[in-house]
Amino acid sequence: MDFNHTPERQMLADTLNRFVQDKYDINTRNQAVESPVGYQPEVWSELCDLGILGALFSESQGGFGGDAFDVVVLFEAIGRGLLVEPFLECALLAGGAIAELGNGQQKKRLQEMMSGAQLGGFAHYEPNTRYELELVGTHALQQSGSWVLNGVKSVVRHAEAADYFVVSARTGGEYDNSHGISLFVVPADSSGLMIEGYNTFDGGRAAELTLANVSVNANALLGSQDKAYDVLELIIGRGVLALCAESLGAMEVTKDFTVEYLKSRKQFGVPIGKFQALQHRMAELLIEIEQARSSVINAAAAFDKDRLTRECALSAAKYTVGQVGRCVAEEAIQLHGGMGMTWELPLGHYAKRLVGIDHELGDADHHLGRFIALSRGSQSQNLATADVV
Repeated sequence: MDFNHTPERQMLADTLNRFVQDKYDINTRNQAVESPVGYQPEVWSELCDLGILGALFSESQGGFGGDAFDVVVLFEAIGRGLLVEPFLECALLAGGAIAELGNGQQKKRLQEMMSGAQLGGFAHYEPNTRYELELVGTHALQQSGSWVLNGVKSVVRHAEAADYFVVSARTGGEYDNSHGISLFVVPADSSGLMIEGYNTFDGGRAAELTLANVSVNANALLGSQDKAYDVLELIIGRGVLALCAESLGAMEVTKDFTVEYLKSRKQFGVPIGKFQALQHRMAELLIEIEQARSSVINAAAAFDKDRLTRECALSAAKYTVGQVGRCVAEEAIQLHGGMGMTWELPLGHYAKRLVGIDHELGDADHHLGRFIALSRGSQSQNLATADVV
């Protein structure tokens, strides 16, 4: 198989890599992290002017991409540059929900999003839900032609800068039932919506959202009532794929930093990269990164297949990059010695992001368990089919 990028995707990667090289060094990134909103709006605006977000949407949605491999190419470049701008939450998750479920009026937000005129947020996970998608305690009730939402959402990234949120809420069914979940577009200035922001350990800002009798009009509902779970799973699956690709990009840069250090740092008059023990450790690291790369490619290739195949591949990839990413971070720090964790050296920031990615949209333990459960379901389905035949 040919795993090389198409010319269009290579051009996309080159554009973003060149932007990072020219305008986004580690000091620029750290200034963004320390800002009140956790990123630099002027940088985001420039990226939107370059048309980068169009890669995440199909032509029918106003973009020029939308394929799983477009997501991989874009987010691998994001990982290499360690960008903190809201690609994931704004475009891929909030934008993805609107693209999949929105009506004509609601989809107008996509053009505003791609141009940088508006920023969307994505609010699904809640306290103590441990990544399980169907666990939604926030409720939405119809009252006098409006929807009234009550509940709490956790770790909503870039919430303080968002103009609106795509919020999941239960409109029917039990707390742990996939049926009965709906998605709503909630303006950030809605009465009763409280945003409590904080810094994240790997850079940027997130917030807890409290919805206390937040009233939105009937047009705030995305798609059909009670039937948003399948789309929720799909767009979060795209988010998982994006994080896997971002992790892969960060691993590559971390590896390059470490190889360069081993070549330049001398002990006993020779570069420490000459020591066989360190060469073996780096060789094992390279093998692990290639294994992670294979899992990401497999997940992207499986994305348009049936649900079980897609979700198994995504969980396998997320588990793999979670394990490998943590290994790469730890080995790189150890091989650099004490200077590996200094603020001035970019390596420490990459290491923190690799660990942070493992905990977004499901950590390695969660996805290992999910992969096992899905695989059992697939086997049962195959056995049932064989019995019929």
